[in-house]
Amino acid sequence: MYSVTSVVTLNTYKIGVDGGGTKTELILVDAAGEIVTRHLAAGCNPSQTGPERARTILTEALTALLAQSKIDIQKSKITTTALYMAGSPPFWAEVAASLTDFGQVTTAPDSAPVLELATAGAPGIVLHAGTGSFVITRRADFTIHYTGGLGWKFGDPGSGYDIGRRALALALLDMQANPPLSDHRPSPLAEALVNHTGLMDYATNSRFFYTDSEANAKISSFAPQVLTLAEQEYGPAQQVLADSITDLARLTDGVIHKYFPKTTVKLPCGVSGRILNSVAGAFALRSLASKLDWPVELNFITTPPIEGVRRLLLKL
Repeated sequence: MYSVTSVVTLNTYKIGVDGGGTKTELILVDAAGEIVTRHLAAGCNPSQTGPERARTILTEALTALLAQSKIDIQKSKITTTALYMAGSPPFWAEVAASLTDFGQVTTAPDSAPVLELATAGAPGIVLHAGTGSFVITRRADFTIHYTGGLGWKFGDPGSGYDIGRRALALALLDMQANPPLSDHRPSPLAEALVNHTGLMDYATNSRFFYTDSEANAKISSFAPQVLTLAEQEYGPAQQVLADSITDLARLTDGVIHKYFPKTTVKLPCGVSGRILNSVAGAFALRSLASKLDWPVELNFITTPPIEGVRRLLLKL
């Protein structure tokens, strides 16, 4: 008699993660690059949540993604897991090394998917302003350079945190000058602050922002209200937005002159994130790009970063 050894063909999959300050988005893709399953979790930037909480959010999200997919583990194999993460690269490299049963685990900054969406692998530049901000370039020799993204302690100009911080400072000053029950009506920023925190006066709001573990997230999440007020042509909100984006433009101007000093062609310049894609933010950025005579063609990206993750997975 002859024995026949059956060969089991495994279905192969890849996992991609876009881990930011606001949310963590995961996808499971098949061998053709089609998305099989998605999962959404809380933000996992260790600078905001703390390292252990960030680790827990990621590992629980990976487990949930596979549970949702209902793939047959016996007939399936995860070949690659690519982590595109906000926060400390050494921290995420250590987390990646600890993950098992997820194939080859690689890490890169969360800017990489945005760069892929902006330039599709060609030389160019990306400005991103979400919870944090950064500038990333791909030079003619295809080397990639990351600038900014220093986090809330050192300032990310143009970011939700920076805009929220500046606007909250104005609101708190107004609360100091015009306490509750005074004859003066609070400013729109002060009213927005009360609605945002549910706290009525300067002292309780100040105490919250200096002592509460959720303060950083609350500062960043104030930015959408500032954008709304700016689009309603409220002057102080417009000034906050202009000042913050101007600082981001200064950073970008230095990057352009350093990495593209003699360019004779217009560079693709992806513009990513809710802040720069808002009406007020886009107006401010266009004005600054024109004033500084940037050799770029602004491309306002509304495609979610997770699509950039999917495209990068196809190259791994």
